[in-house]
Order: sequence, then structure tokens, then C-alpha cells
Amino acid sequence: MTIRKLVAEFIGTFWLVLGGCGSAVLAAKFGGAGNPLGIGLLGVALAFGLTVLTGAYAFGHVSGGHFNPAVSLGLWVGGRFPLADLPGYVVAQVAGASAAGATLFSIASGAAGFAIDPSAAGTFATNGYGAMSPGGYSLQAALICEIVMTAMFLIVILGSTHQRAPAGFAPIAIGLALTLIHLISIPVTNTSVNPARSTGVALFGGAQAVSQLWLFWVAPLIGASIGGAIYRWLGTDGRPDITGETRA
Repeated sequence: MTIRKLVAEFIGTFWLVLGGCGSAVLAAKFGGAGNPLGIGLLGVALAFGLTVLTGAYAFGHVSGGHFNPAVSLGLWVGGRFPLADLPGYVVAQVAGASAAGATLFSIASGAAGFAIDPSAAGTFATNGYGAMSPGGYSLQAALICEIVMTAMFLIVILGSTHQRAPAGFAPIAIGLALTLIHLISIPVTNTSVNPARSTGVALFGGAQAVSQLWLFWVAPLIGASIGGAIYRWLGTDGRPDITGETRA
């Protein structure tokens, strides 16, 4: 593992959080209710997809373009990523997300009357369940949603980056998958599927957001492991994977 890979993961994750969460904080409700300039839920979902799509094209050839601890873990489970590189990637991703959260806070606080309500659902693009869920969904619903969405995300990633998949189109499939995931799950948890993304904004969202952060580490990591395991089983074809084991 080289420092270039870690820097790429830092910048890529920074871009994902700044672009995705920034659209939610700065542009989703711009101008107030009924103002056509606000991008709303659809715009935020598309912004997250675009950050991954553009980031993957920019940095995929350097680091693989993970930008997400759950993706790194799922790729290891799927036999596409060495375990020795996992800790460094996670540190770089969380650092990039935290830097983006700080940058976004600096920008947002420049508006007159800006304030973060730590008791409000989705405040500062944070994730949550119960009273902190945009739609008031329970802990159980949030847990299931995050596990399933992350598992499917990993299956799409592993499938679209397979050597037999059409070359050059993986970032498009991955970006569209993340857009779809947000369209489904923003009302439930404000959509995480990425522990770094959740951490980067929770640090500025107040004590309640931080107290619920555990779920947005546990559920995506479980989901990514499930998705990686499923695809590794589906994709067995007799060739060695990155771990050196032969696929049956």
C-alpha cells in the first residue's frame, strides 16, 4: 500500500461527503418551502450518486475508489482487497469525511441565522433512527434498511467491477446504485451505507447524532460483509482471488 492510495481515499471520501451532505445541508431546502431552486430529496440522492461516479473515475485507478469503510470491508470479504490494507483505508476515509464535515460546517455557518438543532431529525445531514429518523422509523427498521442497502451496494460494486463486466462502466452503475439507495432510504435513516460519511457529519450534529452513530457503523459493516460473501459465492469460477485462494 502506498501513500498515494491513502491520499486518494482521503480526497475521494472528502468529495463524497462534501458533495452529498453539502447538497443536503446547503441546497435541499434552499429558499424555503415551494422555492423551485431547492433540489429536494431527488436532488440529494442524485448528488450522492454523482460524487461516487466522478470520484471513481478520478481516483479508481489509484486506490480502487472505495471512499467507504464498508466497501473496503466488503471487497475484502469478496476476495478483491487485501486485509493488510484495510486499517489504513478506513483511517484515510474517516479523516477525509471529517475534513469534509468541518469544511461544510464552515461554509454553512457563513449564512445569517444558521444553526444546528441537535434534536431535529437529519440535522446537518446526520443519520438517525426513532426521533432522529426523517420519517420516524424505528431502530429495527433502520437496522434492516442499512444492512440490506449496503449488501446490495456491495453486490453491484463487485458485479460491475468484475473482469467480465463491460469495461469502463462500473462507476456509472455504482453511482446509479447509490442514487437508488438514497431514493429508497432517505426517509428511513437519511441514508448512511457508509460509516465514514455518518461520522464526518455526526461530529457537528450534536450529542444525539453521536449517540446513534454506532448503528451506522455496525449495520453497514454487517451488510457489506453479507454482500461480499454472497457475491464471492455467486462469482466462483475456478480462478484465484486476491487472497490467493482458488475459487471452486
